Amino acid sequence: MEIIPVIDLMHGQVVHARFGLRQHYQPIQSSLCDSSEPIDVVSALLELYPFDRLYIADLAAIQGENDHFQTIQAIKDSFPQLEIWLDSGIDDVDMLKDLESLSISHVIGSENIKSIEAIIDLKKVLGEALILSLDFNAQGFLGPTELLENPQYWPQHIIAMTLYKVGSEEGVDIKLLKSLLNKKTTHKIYAAGGVRNLDDLKQISGIGASGALIASALHNQQLSSREIGYTNYTL
Repeated sequence: MEIIPVIDLMHGQVVHARFGLRQHYQPIQSSLCDSSEPIDVVSALLELYPFDRLYIADLAAIQGENDHFQTIQAIKDSFPQLEIWLDSGIDDVDMLKDLESLSISHVIGSENIKSIEAIIDLKKVLGEALILSLDFNAQGFLGPTELLENPQYWPQHIIAMTLYKVGSEEGVDIKLLKSLLNKKTTHKIYAAGGVRNLDDLKQISGIGASGALIASALHNQQLSSREIGYTNYTL
C-alpha cells in the first residue's frame, strides 16, 4: 500500500486544504518546516520519507484564475526522482497543450468533466499518464453519473476524493470507499480525505485500497517515517 503526499498550490504558496472550501484556504503551517514555499515543503516531505510520488493540486488553475506551471517545473527540476500527479483542472484534450513540456501524470477530476466522451478522448491521448479522481462532496458525486457507474471508462489509477473529509481529521469515509471497491474491478483505488494515522491506513488497506493521498497527517506528524515505511512495505 502506497502513501502519496499532497501539496495544494494557491497564490504561489502551499496552502492547508480543508473541507474543499478553497476560498478559505490559508498558507500551510507545518511541523516539518517553517515555510509555505513549495520547494521548501516538498524538501521537508522528502526528508520525512523518500516518497516516489507527489500529488499536486494547482488550485489556481482548477479555478481558472492562473496557474503554477513554472513552480511545478521547478519542483520537477529540483526533485527529478519524483513522479508527479498533477490536478490542474483539465477537462478536455485541448487543455493539455499548455502542459506538454511537463513530464507528469495528469489527474482528471470528475467535477470538471462534462461528458463521458471527454474521459474517453483524454484516455486515448494520455494512456497510462491519466489518473481519474472521482470527486465527492457531502451531497454526493460531482460529475457525470455515467462515469461513476461504468468502470470500463476508468483508467488504471483511481482516486476516491472525498472533498468534505479533506483536512477534517475525522477519518476516511469507509462506506463510500467500500462502494467503489465493491465494483470488483482491477483498478487501483486510492483514498483521499480524512486519513489521520496508521490505524486508518490499516483499515483502508484491509478493505482493498491500493494507497492513500495524505497531507495533514504528515505535516502534523501523526505518521512517523517508520509508520510510512511500514505502510509502504507491509500493508
